[in-house]
Amino acid sequence: MIEEIKYYEELEEFLNSSLQSHQVLHINLTKWKKISAMGASGLGCVIVKCTNFSNWILKLQWNQIGDKGISALGTALANCSNLSNLTLDLGENKIGAMGISFLGSALASCTNLSNLTLSLYDNQIGDEGTSVLGSALVNCTNLSNLALYLIYNQIGLMGTSRLGSTLANCTNLSNLVLDLGRNQIGTMGTSGIGSALANCTNLSNLALYLSCNQIGAIGASALGFALANCINLSNLTLGLGENLIGAIGASDLGSALVNCIKLSKLRIDLYDNKIGAIGTSGLGSALANCTNLSNLTLNLIGNQIGDEGTSGLGCTLSNYTNLSNLTLYLRRNQIGAMGASSLSSVLANCTNLSNLKLELGQKQFIYFRM
Repeated sequence: MIEEIKYYEELEEFLNSSLQSHQVLHINLTKWKKISAMGASGLGCVIVKCTNFSNWILKLQWNQIGDKGISALGTALANCSNLSNLTLDLGENKIGAMGISFLGSALASCTNLSNLTLSLYDNQIGDEGTSVLGSALVNCTNLSNLALYLIYNQIGLMGTSRLGSTLANCTNLSNLVLDLGRNQIGTMGTSGIGSALANCTNLSNLALYLSCNQIGAIGASALGFALANCINLSNLTLGLGENLIGAIGASDLGSALVNCIKLSKLRIDLYDNKIGAIGTSGLGSALANCTNLSNLTLNLIGNQIGDEGTSGLGCTLSNYTNLSNLTLYLRRNQIGAMGASSLSSVLANCTNLSNLKLELGQKQFIYFRM
């Protein structure tokens, strides 16, 4: 039986609908941008009456619901015992730790959740709110797919540690997206989150975004060696831009990921990390040992690679025997004619490549082999 999806972009239209008939519900109120705590409370009072729905998408980003508004929504959410799929987009809503506490208590009651997406970017959650959120997720024992977007939330070591401990107990997770970019995690927080994820032994798809967190070379190395224990990973995305990783951190990261023997798709964003020619060659050489890689994207923009690093990267690419899709972002790297020529010569001999995207300076080359 196919469930009918109900879409609403007007609050009044939803309020006047047949509430108990909804099973799959999409509410998108982002265009209003003026919904206050009172408006969110009114919405919550109505949601309580939707007793039969199992799938709910609520988009309220760019409003002003605050802690009081999230409290009302949380009360409604706690009564939705049949929910198995939930997406909440509450970015830029002036939500603090108290609001997250209300939301966390509600989520703890949703014991049937298997798919959860929470977008809480650019609020004021902090360590306290992150810890509360982590504690709540422990009760969602059936989660197999989880996405948390917590960028710009003043989260430090304490909050990251608590969240990591929680994720380590989510043993059924197979797909995880965790965005902690532009917080204050540091080296220790990065190491902790990596160690926690190593316990998620069923993870097959992981996207981890930690840009602008000052994790340094030690943090990058620790993260890599921790993730090496995620033996079932087949698809990995690491967003580590602007983190002072340097040559040693980049090389160690690549060496550690070799142990993820099932990796077939890998994206690493290392833009603006000063990895230089040595780090680029080290990373490339290490990843060449990931023998199952068929899809690789390397974002090395702004890393002072130069001709030497570009040539070194090219030499390592010739060892990627199973690659069919390759994307390289190499802008802002002082690459001259010598480096570009060397890289091009090597790529021409990568006979298994069917799709290639290469960005050098202002030039972009896209190649498809039929």
